[in-house]
Amino acid sequence: MAKISPIEFVQQVRREVARVTWPSRRETATTTVMVFIFVAIAALFFFVVDQILSVAVRAVLGLGG
Repeated sequence: MAKISPIEFVQQVRREVARVTWPSRRETATTTVMVFIFVAIAALFFFVVDQILSVAVRAVLGLGG
């Protein structure tokens, strides 16, 4: 790999950053809301599964309660 000077490296980085398509504020907000919704759904799902498995294990082991 060829060595480049720090100045050339910074120039290359600036060129790459200029090519990036940045999301709009609205796209970012929409995506953030969707992530929170899916995290809540996943948390609820795993909570329900955990409760069901907990009841099943207690029933099998006869711990009752």
